[in-house]
Amino acid sequence: MESNYHTLKRTDNQLLVITHLAQMLTYITGFGGLIVPLILWATQKDKVEGMNEHGKAIVNFQLSIIIYCLLSIPLIFLFGLGILILILIGILAFVMPIINAIKASNGELPSYPLSLSFIS
Repeated sequence: MESNYHTLKRTDNQLLVITHLAQMLTYITGFGGLIVPLILWATQKDKVEGMNEHGKAIVNFQLSIIIYCLLSIPLIFLFGLGILILILIGILAFVMPIINAIKASNGELPSYPLSLSFIS
């Protein structure tokens, strides 16, 4: 008899919450907000139910935030609007992981606004 144990995924909402909240490492280290969720997603996507969807959403959001920050730098020099955009990006990057961590704890799928789809 063959065992299908290796194909079963476990439900681990706490790990999904930790993955979303790990994005906050950017505010402490400057770069951990992308690396830690990326590692968690890459190592656990085949083991935890929902990790693939949550991980893709997080990586897409973090890459989008980096792109938006890079695009706002010339706007600082040209119009001064870049500072306002950077402030809005900072607020969005702080609030959305918390909201999606709460959604993950309730078993809901994440939704990050203004997120470009790099990984589908």
